[in-house]
Amino acid sequence: MRKIYLGAFALLTANCTFAQKDPVAEKFAKYITVEDAHKHLSIIASDDFEGRETGQPGADKAANYLSGEFKKLGLQGANNGLYFLDVPLTAISAKVSALDINGSQPVYGKDYTAAGISANGNVKASEIVFISNATDADLSAVDIAGKVVLVSNEAKPGANEGVRQVMARFQQVLKNIQAKKPALIFVASTNSRIRGINGAERIGLKKENATTATTIPYFNINVATADQLLKNSGKTYAQLIAAPQVQTLKTELAVSYEYITKDAKAVDVVGFLPGSDPKLKDEVLVFSAHYDHIGLNPNGPDKVNNGADDDGSGTTGILEIATAFTQAKKQGHGPRRSILFLGNVGEEKGLLGSEYYTDHPVIPLERTIADLNIDMIGRTGYEHQGKADSSNYVYVIGSAMLSTTLHKVNEDANTNYTNLVLDYKYDDPNDPNRFYYRSDHYNFAKHGVPIIFYFDGEHQDYHKPGDEVSKINFPMLVKRAQLVFYTGWDLANRDKRPVVDVEAK
Repeated sequence: MRKIYLGAFALLTANCTFAQKDPVAEKFAKYITVEDAHKHLSIIASDDFEGRETGQPGADKAANYLSGEFKKLGLQGANNGLYFLDVPLTAISAKVSALDINGSQPVYGKDYTAAGISANGNVKASEIVFISNATDADLSAVDIAGKVVLVSNEAKPGANEGVRQVMARFQQVLKNIQAKKPALIFVASTNSRIRGINGAERIGLKKENATTATTIPYFNINVATADQLLKNSGKTYAQLIAAPQVQTLKTELAVSYEYITKDAKAVDVVGFLPGSDPKLKDEVLVFSAHYDHIGLNPNGPDKVNNGADDDGSGTTGILEIATAFTQAKKQGHGPRRSILFLGNVGEEKGLLGSEYYTDHPVIPLERTIADLNIDMIGRTGYEHQGKADSSNYVYVIGSAMLSTTLHKVNEDANTNYTNLVLDYKYDDPNDPNRFYYRSDHYNFAKHGVPIIFYFDGEHQDYHKPGDEVSKINFPMLVKRAQLVFYTGWDLANRDKRPVVDVEAK
């Protein structure tokens, strides 16, 4: 929860006056159009862009399109004249190159998956130690250093635990086992959900002087694979868990695995519109959206996760907002403060682009007055489907997390111009969906920069190939983008920047 400084809030509310409509803002909001939004999104979310996965050619195509449009609009390259800010990444993969259990070769992704691999390794063993549920008593009963271990991951009898509860509890059990330095751990479960791709890459930010901590690998296995491990002992997994006790059992096992790292690179796209007021132009307002998505879908008839809503709609939104502001500048009504239009990469990989930007900003964060982040504004989420406001709402997250001024500016913009239903259901750091932490605004907020996150909610095609341009409600996308524009217009032109008067908890 958050703590509001009541004195500052009372002073603000006592002296505020109701904001009036600005006909100049209304004039330039009309440059945000259904026709232009459809044009941009049809390109960004096309099959040619291959789902825009970070580090892949499709994301590069999207970055080039975005930078090209920034240049056409007359925005400056914000990174010393360049439109790209390099985001150094590391691609990490772990591959099991061989697994033989008593003459059988289990199939990765069907019979087992591997985790915790942080170095190359080869393990051979003629016995395996079963340590039941790995209680303190189990772990003290035998020395497992350098040995292969089998542990069960089952619900406690009578505990009425669900699968997720069992998994959460087992994480600490696993740490306790790894601390005893076995050579390898097999984790068996009657409720195992085995899936995964051997050697699949994961992307992360490349850290300077980073070191990788060595961990003990563990293989999640199904019951059939556990029985194969126990084949030479004459026992089954069901027999072991029915009468659990620590015991050493015969097996023949050979495992080889490798840990692979390689450098990768992606880019944030940064377009800059200088402010017109000599006293305010050093301050900057950020409009952000992530242009990446989750890439290709090799297993389905539809091979591309197009990401039209997530977040092609937000990327389209900042292009439309940039059009409105650059038109205003051309016609003598440029914003008093400067504006940065930020296309983030790597959001789907863990907010990587925005993390890198806020750690290496092209404009110092102390001069950044707010971040207005758009992530999915083109469709109707589950909870508004079938309701009267299904085409006239938006979720607003974080507007008052740091600044009561920012919250009021957004409310006034909506009252005066767009009249959307502002839904604050997810506007809580303790919301179980954790949306406040799940998009690029959060990396600004954690540095004390006021933010608003505009969002339509999850829907049937979230992170699926069905997130297509044909399902976008373009009039609703435009109206939501206009709300962001009007809020930004006020912020870019008001005398004082939003006050930070809320202490985040």
